[in-house]
Amino acid sequence: MADTDRIIYTPPGGPPQGSGPSREIYAIMGEGNIFRMMSDFYGELEKSALRHLFPDDMEEASKKSAAFFVTLMGGPPLYFEKYGPPRMRARHLPFEIDEEARQVWLVCFEKILNGAHEKYDFPPQHLEGFRKFLESFSAWMVNKAGFR
Repeated sequence: MADTDRIIYTPPGGPPQGSGPSREIYAIMGEGNIFRMMSDFYGELEKSALRHLFPDDMEEASKKSAAFFVTLMGGPPLYFEKYGPPRMRARHLPFEIDEEARQVWLVCFEKILNGAHEKYDFPPQHLEGFRKFLESFSAWMVNKAGFR
C-alpha cells in the first residue's frame, strides 16, 4: 500500500480528556530537571524497538520534547516559541504508531519515572496524575490499528 493509500486510525476515545498534568510540576522541578528527564527518556527510546521512528540526533529530539513538557508542566511556552503550535497528533501522523509502539513508549517513560523524585525533583504528589496524562496522551498518538 502506498503512503497515500494509508488508512489513518483514529482512537475511539478521541483526544485526551480532562486537564493535563499539574502545572505545579514546573515550579518544583524547574526547566533543567525537565530537560534532564527528557534526555534520559530519549536515552531509553534510543535503546528501544522504536529507535527507527526518531531522528539521528536523539539529544536534539529530546530538547524539542522537553520544550513541550516544560509548557505542559506549567513553564513558559518554549515549544510554541520555537516550533509553533504543538499539534502533537498531526506531528506524529507521518509515523505509523500502533498499540505495541505505544506500550514500548510507555515502558521507556516508566523507567524514567521510577525514582524521578530523587533524580529530577519530580513532585511525588503529582506522579500519578502525570502517569494518567501519559496514558491518555499516548493513546491519542496511535494512528495505526492493531499490533505489528
